[in-house]
This record gives sequence, structure tokens and C-alpha cells, in this order.
Amino acid sequence: MRLIPIDNLDAPELALYAHASEAELLHYHEPGEGVFIAETANVVLRALEAGYTVESVLAEDKRIEIEAGPVFEKIRMIQGEDVLNSIPVYVAPLEILNRLTGYNLVRGLWAVMKRKPVMPLDDFLKDKNHIAVLYDVVNPTNVGAIIRSAAALGMDGVILTKHSVNPLTRRSSRVSMGTVFQIPWTVTELDGTLADELKKHGFETVAMALTDNSVAPDHDALKKAAKLAVFLGTEGDGLPKEVIAACDRRVMIPMYHGVDSLNVAAASAVIFWELLKQKGR
Repeated sequence: MRLIPIDNLDAPELALYAHASEAELLHYHEPGEGVFIAETANVVLRALEAGYTVESVLAEDKRIEIEAGPVFEKIRMIQGEDVLNSIPVYVAPLEILNRLTGYNLVRGLWAVMKRKPVMPLDDFLKDKNHIAVLYDVVNPTNVGAIIRSAAALGMDGVILTKHSVNPLTRRSSRVSMGTVFQIPWTVTELDGTLADELKKHGFETVAMALTDNSVAPDHDALKKAAKLAVFLGTEGDGLPKEVIAACDRRVMIPMYHGVDSLNVAAASAVIFWELLKQKGR
């Protein structure tokens, strides 16, 4: 591997790590696929296992064996010694890296990784029965947490509308604990017509919404649905009225003590768990 000492966070080699916005990363190789920053060894390892490739690594000099050692070994196993030796590995002291946003959460390892093409919706929906739809969910923590719950609780995949936060943003992928690489997901340009499109593929559509005709997550109709798409809206505003109206059913989690709703990530875990129980897993 090529270890390259860095003593200045403004070094040109670190532009992607220190200064690039998520939009700039997304379009970095345009018209080809962009890149993303994977934070922590755990996230990088899961990305490698899912077939993503590393373009460069940034590590704290005194933690390189602890944090980067397993990553280097995984690259060697999957892609070979020649690939590993071609990857630039930037190393910097703690006092430099402390200026990187999120350092205390990341603990000294970052990697620039190449994105893969997003799967077309029609292909994505094949062989899936229970999917989550994140409709304009703009909080990266919520996106990461929902995807982690979806992966852990047996959902078959996640669809995100174009205005939702991309799952490969730094915070989303880190909060997901790398599960963004373990459960299939795609992004769609469809918005108001998405529910109708899913119905064409045989899905019953369910909106998580506080309405007078909402049913509980354990309602018999949900248990009987062979294919179910659960729509989740952004924090605060929830789903648009037209999306709620377009769905076959509305679902609301019963609340007590005057609480009207849960955070969307918490609500997603509840509905996913109910669906998991109904699947008999």
C-alpha cells in the first residue's frame, strides 16, 4: 500500500474528505457514477463485501493498524495485492484529523468509495414482497436508522423518492451501521404516481398516517397482503395528503399519554416488526 503522510487538512489530496459537499461527491465522476465517503472500518468493510471499490483511504497515523488493518486485508482478499498497492492511503496525526467533522464518531478511518449504478425500479421490485418507501425523508439520521431497521426486521428492500437523503451520505451510512450495503435499495424519480406504479406490480400500499380511518399495524388486512409497500413520510410534515389518498390503506400506531406520534425511524421499526411477526420468521 502507498502510505502518504499529510500534515495539512487543506492538502489537495484531502479535498474530497475535508471540503466536498454530498452533491459534489454524488457527481464526482459525471457522467459516470460518483463517489461517497465511508466512515469507520465497519462501514467500509460492509461496502467492500457488497462489491464497492475503494479509491483512497484516510487514517490516523497511530491507529492505522487497528482501524485500517482489517480493511486492507479485506481489499487484498477480494481484489488482490496489486489493487491494494495501487490505493493511496493518506495518514495524518490526531491534531489534524480532529478538525474533520465527525472525527470523534468515526475514530480515525475514512475511505472514498465508488458508487454503483442505481437499479431501475422495475428490476428492483422483482422477487420482493415487503418493501419500505421513504417519501422525501430528508434527515440523514432517520434514513440510516430506517434502513437499519428494515434490514434487521426482514424487509425485502427500500425505495427512496428523489428528494430523500441518499443512503450513501456519510451520516446515513454510518448510522445504518453499514446495513445500507446489506439490504437492496433504489431511488425513483416518481413521486405522486409511485403508489399507483407499485399497485401495478401487485403491491398493496399502506401510508403511515394519522387519519380517522387508520388501522393498527396488526390489522388482519395487512396480515393477508402477499405484497405490501409501507410509505413513510418526512419528520414533522409526514406524507403529503395526495400520497395518503393514493394508498390503499392508512396505518397508525396506537399512542398513550397524549403523544400523537413517534419519530419516523421509531415508527418504522414498529411496523417492520409487526410485518416480520406476520411473516412467521
